[in-house]
Amino acid sequence: MSKGKLIVFEGLDGSGKGTQIALLEKEMKKRGRKVYVTAEPTSSSTGGMIRDALGGFVRRDAFELSALFLADRIFHNANTKNGIRLYLENGTDVICDRYYYSSFAYQGIDADLDWVMDMNLNCSEIIKPDLCIFLDADIESCDERIEQNRMDREIYENKETQRRIRKRFFEVFERLRNAENIKIVDASRSIPEVSADIIKIYDSIKEN
Repeated sequence: MSKGKLIVFEGLDGSGKGTQIALLEKEMKKRGRKVYVTAEPTSSSTGGMIRDALGGFVRRDAFELSALFLADRIFHNANTKNGIRLYLENGTDVICDRYYYSSFAYQGIDADLDWVMDMNLNCSEIIKPDLCIFLDADIESCDERIEQNRMDREIYENKETQRRIRKRFFEVFERLRNAENIKIVDASRSIPEVSADIIKIYDSIKEN
């Protein structure tokens, strides 16, 4: 049995990740693949602590949030009930909405970026993705989607912070360009156009 592929979607808040993940999942299943869709933070107790912080209910600095995300990510990979490693070893492809790239870009704007990257990239329990797809959407458009679809905004969901985060994403991608398979997709186009590009990218890795 061949191992599954780990495909990660990244992007600013409001970039359309949920829509494109659902479309890719549908296409993969149509082709007979087993697919498991997951997200970070997880539903673990640590994930709950993270969501409370993101919602502004509990104040935590970027270093503490980075450490919480690391703990949650280790659980996400290694837990024996529904961990990423378990699905991959059973031949199931995993699509994950956010992964360590988000830690680098979001917490990395205020915490020490080298420290955040080092503890994630050098943790043996955290699996390196086969593919990271970054949906690059205009900040104004993302902000409009957030306004339309959220009752309340999270702590990072303002235009100035999103600009800083987008810049940090691209700095991180430049650092990782020789080590990881990262593809940037123009998400400002129509949903079908974006989806078609993502499927082409998926086709390039599925047989590897």
